Amino acid sequence: MSTSYLKFEHDSPETLALSRWWLALNDNRGDRAELRRCSTLAEVAFTSAYHRLRLDLIKFGAVNADSLALVAGLAARVKSSIAGNTLAEQMATGKADGSARVSGLRFRRLLKVKEREDLFTAMGRVIALLGGAVNLQSLADSVYYWNDRTRKQWAFEYYTKSPSEQ
Repeated sequence: MSTSYLKFEHDSPETLALSRWWLALNDNRGDRAELRRCSTLAEVAFTSAYHRLRLDLIKFGAVNADSLALVAGLAARVKSSIAGNTLAEQMATGKADGSARVSGLRFRRLLKVKEREDLFTAMGRVIALLGGAVNLQSLADSVYYWNDRTRKQWAFEYYTKSPSEQ
């Protein structure tokens, strides 16, 4: 028996389910507020909103509970989902003076994060720096499978858009 894994790719069923769930948070602001108050991934996993998402996604493949808690907790902090640039590209661009919205120093520190709990805190700050406007699909895809490959991809995307950022 083979196990299928979630894929938060553009227009995948998983991404569409996540988007529906995220949009539903606008109608149930109490769920969004509860998720935003969570300071740990365990607290996210204790919410009913998380479990609605988990039960919706389990139809598409195996769900890593901690990774999904990370996605759900961060998605609740997203105010608007924007298409186009990946999250790393968004971090590298956007200030009026042409500089990166997330400094090179903060970006390099982010790339060193290995543990999901630490990533939850660090990415919450990044979402705030971006004004809550992020590519939801890119966020989910990146943090759900946070690993060396993701970090390398982010480095290529960030420094391609902002090569002089130090």
